[in-house]
Amino acid sequence: MPARVVPTREPKAPRIPRSLSPATDHELVHDGRYVSLAYGTATITGSEVEDVEFERCRFERTRFAAVTLHRAGLSDVDLQGCDLANLRLFNSRIFNASVADCRMTGLQLPEGGVRDVVFDGCRADLVSFRFARMRDVVFRDCNLSESSFQEAELHNVRFEGCKLVATQFSNVAMKNVRFAGCDFNGVRGITSFDGATVAGADAMSLLGALTSALGIRIED
Repeated sequence: MPARVVPTREPKAPRIPRSLSPATDHELVHDGRYVSLAYGTATITGSEVEDVEFERCRFERTRFAAVTLHRAGLSDVDLQGCDLANLRLFNSRIFNASVADCRMTGLQLPEGGVRDVVFDGCRADLVSFRFARMRDVVFRDCNLSESSFQEAELHNVRFEGCKLVATQFSNVAMKNVRFAGCDFNGVRGITSFDGATVAGADAMSLLGALTSALGIRIED
């Protein structure tokens, strides 16, 4: 009997007040707690900052310049059109978040926790999610080329219309993970897809990665 396909739950939307106070201080400090603030086109700065918390905040075209955060928390946040390139978040977590049309090239979130998050239309190439724990997450129309999910745990995660060229999935633990409309050219770690659901139209694009992993040569 074929395994029953369990529908993935939609991530919870961030709960953000209608009225937010404009953010005036853009230099992060240790143990800083930033609540119910609206960030615009300003640049946020901070190097090796620890234990920062963002709660119920909105970011629009905000830039994080060479920011490195340790044990940061972002919950109930909305990021629209932000520049998150090379942002480093070590041992950090992102919960109840919407991340849309953001530049995330080179972002690092190793050993992080990601829950109830939608990444929509983001340029997320060369991102590191190594050893991350993801639950109820959607990647939609994202470029995840050469990103790494190595050793991550993915539970109720969907990839919809994503570019997964040379993306690394080695030793990933997948539970109820679904792929639809994705480009799998050169994807790595195909043996970790055990138990994943792949749309029928995408199955042929996995052939090259699968035969390579199994040591099968295809002759012309």
